Formats: sequence, structure tokens, C-alpha cells
Amino acid sequence: MTFGQRLVQLRKENGFKTRNELADKLKIPSTTLRNYETDVREPGHKFLKEISEFFNVSVDYLLCLTDEKEVLNSFRLKTAEYEHIKKYRNLDSHGQDLVDTVLLKEYDRCIKEPEEKCETVLKPSYQCGLSAGTGLYVFDDVPSEQIEVPIEFKDIDFVIGVNGDSMEPTYSNGEKVMIKKQEVQIGEIGAFMINGEAYIKERGKMGLISHNKKYPIKEFNDGMRIECIGKVVGKL
Repeated sequence: MTFGQRLVQLRKENGFKTRNELADKLKIPSTTLRNYETDVREPGHKFLKEISEFFNVSVDYLLCLTDEKEVLNSFRLKTAEYEHIKKYRNLDSHGQDLVDTVLLKEYDRCIKEPEEKCETVLKPSYQCGLSAGTGLYVFDDVPSEQIEVPIEFKDIDFVIGVNGDSMEPTYSNGEKVMIKKQEVQIGEIGAFMINGEAYIKERGKMGLISHNKKYPIKEFNDGMRIECIGKVVGKL
């Protein structure tokens, strides 16, 4: 195919039935357009640029150097990106299909609407943890750091980690829970001090309950020194 034949093809594809219609749109004499379409005259760079922008095709497509219409002149490729393109062109069809599949999946993943970032507040967070097992020493005088929590939990007092599996599946080892300093009612989960050690448990009528059935209830007795640190209001 020649440049003239390509130009005729584009004219007809874009709804210009006659040369005069396109010539009027381009503001050039119809005889000039005829000479281009019949390959009597070769186009200059100015006309190539104009017709490329008018039909939104690449100059390479106009000159029949490629059958790809896409205009790529809006891209500013980095050297590394250009090297990737050269490597891609050297792949066989199987390799290009594989790259296309991975690229499309990653593109779809990255352009998904990001979740709306919620407003947050800073609260103290302790590196030590509440025991969901055999008990840990309480975190009095332990330095804390600041951690972001959702604004709806602005009234909590601090965040602390869970150690052990006695509260699974409700709370698991390594999760961070938010504590509000208040009384814990029967059936609620709280942080408790028992004889100097800190636990996360559900408060029962007769003792502190683990949600993991392999752990027995810590029954209340006269020798138990127990203090309620606060209520667990959620986890991060």
C-alpha cells in the first residue's frame, strides 16, 4: 500500500466521501489533495503532521511502515521502558501472550479505585502484649509509641498486642486490640490484671473465659488479686 492509498482509506473510513469535503476541512486545494491521494506528489513533514493529528494516527501508519494506527508520540519513554519494549518485540507469540496476561492482571489490580482513606487519630500503642495464654507481666511504665486508629475509635485509651491462642478464633496471636478504660460486664471481653499479670479474656459469672476450648476457665477465688484494665472495643 502507498501513502496515497492509505490517505484514501482514512478519508473514506472517516466519512469523507469526496476529496472536496476533506480538502475543505483541511483548508487546502482539492487538487493538492488529489495529487497526494494519487501519489503524484509526496507529502511534506508539515502535511504529515497535520494529517496525523487530524485522523489521530501515527506518521508510521500514514507512510505504511506499520499497520498499527495508535499514536505514541504522547509518551515520554524512559530508557529502561524502551529496553523492555525492545525485549518484548523479540519474544515469540507465546512469550508475548504471557507478558500481556501478567501486564493486564497487574494493570487491573493497580487501577482499581483505592479504598477511601478514613480519618484517623493517634493513640498510644504498647509493644508488650496481653496474654491469650499463660499470662504476661503488665505494661506499667513500658514506653509506648503512637499508632493511627480510625476516627470512630477516638475514645479508646490505648492499643496493645495479643500473645497466645487462648482467645482464638475471636482474637489471634499477633493481632492488635483497642482498649477503653472502663468496667467490663459479664459476656464482654476485656483486659485484666491477675496477680500482676495481664490477660485478655471474656468476663464470666464465675471466672475469666478463654474462647479456645482447650483452655480452662480462670475461676475467681479469694486468693486472686484481679483488676480490670479496660474493655476490648475492637482490633486493628
